[in-house]
Amino acid sequence: MTEEARNSEPQVGPAISVVGPCDGETIVLGTTRMRVLEDGSHTGHRLAIAESVLAPHTQGPPQHRHAQHDEGFYVLSGTVRFTVGNDDYDATAGTLVMVPPGTPHTFANPTDQPAVMLSTFTPDLYVQYFRDLQAVFADGRPLTPQANIDAMSRYATEPATDLA
Repeated sequence: MTEEARNSEPQVGPAISVVGPCDGETIVLGTTRMRVLEDGSHTGHRLAIAESVLAPHTQGPPQHRHAQHDEGFYVLSGTVRFTVGNDDYDATAGTLVMVPPGTPHTFANPTDQPAVMLSTFTPDLYVQYFRDLQAVFADGRPLTPQANIDAMSRYATEPATDLA
């Protein structure tokens, strides 16, 4: 086989993933709508990506820590308030917030306008947490603090209860 013929053979490898503007899995959690753009199935479970729309005056989850994954948030529009330990940061469009494992954090939309952010999870294990929460809502059960803690614990996450 000539070098030219060898270079023109089709490449075998992972297929790319293309998610259009109206595609992706939708997860609704109260006043937050999440669109899963990558659940890890195309990345060898190294990375998951989701777009979240937080309605005005949306409270986020209780402050918590992840033991096994980094979480990133890129604010696309609006303002998202991130609480890290005892410190608040108001992140506007164009701001990236990276949360390493072990860091206590939460977020909320305290404003009168919706906020949109792109979130990354490396590795992807936390996407299933959101699916589990949606199942609680779909079954008509209340999302009690204990139910949320139980769901978090399945994904190497715990509430940050030791804040002063």
